[in-house]
Amino acid sequence: MAMKPNLLGPGGRLFAEQQPGKDEVSFRVDNTSEAYYNSPYYELHKNDLQQIPAPRKNVSMQLQLADFTGPAIISAIQQAGKITFHSVGDTGAAKVNREQTVQRAIQNEAEVADAMANDVATGGTNGPAFFFHLGDVIYNFGEGQYYYDQFYEPFRAYDRPIFAIPGNHDGMVFGQGSSAPQVPTLEAFLNNFCALTPGQSPDAGGLVRSVMTEPGVYFTLDAPYVSIIGLYSNVLDGPGVISSQGGKFPIVDDQLAFLKSELQRLTPDRNAGNRAVIIAVHHPPLSVDALHAGSTGVQSDLDSVCQEAGLWPDAVLSGHAHLYQRFTRIAGPNKKETPYLTAGSGGFAATPPQSTVGKAPITVGNDTLVVDPIVKFGYLTVTCDGKTLCVSFKSPAPNGGLATLDSVCVDLTAGKIVPSGGAQKSGMKTKSPRKTSK
Repeated sequence: MAMKPNLLGPGGRLFAEQQPGKDEVSFRVDNTSEAYYNSPYYELHKNDLQQIPAPRKNVSMQLQLADFTGPAIISAIQQAGKITFHSVGDTGAAKVNREQTVQRAIQNEAEVADAMANDVATGGTNGPAFFFHLGDVIYNFGEGQYYYDQFYEPFRAYDRPIFAIPGNHDGMVFGQGSSAPQVPTLEAFLNNFCALTPGQSPDAGGLVRSVMTEPGVYFTLDAPYVSIIGLYSNVLDGPGVISSQGGKFPIVDDQLAFLKSELQRLTPDRNAGNRAVIIAVHHPPLSVDALHAGSTGVQSDLDSVCQEAGLWPDAVLSGHAHLYQRFTRIAGPNKKETPYLTAGSGGFAATPPQSTVGKAPITVGNDTLVVDPIVKFGYLTVTCDGKTLCVSFKSPAPNGGLATLDSVCVDLTAGKIVPSGGAQKSGMKTKSPRKTSK
């Protein structure tokens, strides 16, 4: 039988291995970066923000999906009248504690990555068009030497582009002394996601996936029926920071002007019913995670900019908290209902919600925790036709299938959340012919 050819993007972009092989069972490079938490530089600067690398000059801040997938995928999306894509954060595989084995750590990420790759393989040109990573690609510190084990190898069968915003671990730095970091912040992330030209990464260990050519650590991805504005919320474990917050933080490039201009740019097309507008930021503005509370400063910034621009997002996607959470926030003059979804469930760790959190729904002010947080590894599947935006949270099931544990749909014209079927109430399982190895 002839082997099905993999996607070849413009400029010779490659994504998946032709014969991916089985999942690895050990790290090629032993991950010792947790020890850097005790390094002199990190100890002295752990509460400091890192400088945001400036976007490349004379390069558009808007990426076009067609420039990565080529025309065949775009044509299939347009013929289907809808787009589907994946999103999740915190995928990096690293030992969480002494009790966890290396094999278990690797398997946690691999099960999620395998399921996503299978969605692409079985969906063909009508399947997920890309993966938008919500940050923390690498743990604990985002050095290039760990990219093979934690990114390229797990996603070697994912035959679509992977876009990413950095998480705090991707930007953390360390040093043998206290005067300067040993490597600049985000150096490896920039090399692998913000390269000047597509080509093979020296961090990929010989795997074929091309580096990405994002203009910087914040940008907008424009695709048929959806635009995603990705923001960088810096290196603190908490809270996230996207601006100086009125001089509270020493940030020169505070991203708010970019966010406002993008919302204004997208408003006519959004109001014409042609697309949804999504904001992606690693630190969740709303969260009841036991380790990572919501970033109120990020939420205040989003509110103020959306107010100025006159456009509120149709959804906000985040990682960082290692579980699934769904809130509804009511904002704007028309009391728009916006789902805030946290999916830091890509494989690094699973952490419980705060012990004092009661049963959902819980409403505080304009925010409602709609469903009880789900402490399972999994990922988001997002579908949009310009009129309705639907998001589901799927988790690999023990039987090799997928469990759809929650879902939500937004009527984009009305700005209201609408019923999305029985999955979100029943947690019913959907069979999927997943491969046991890639």
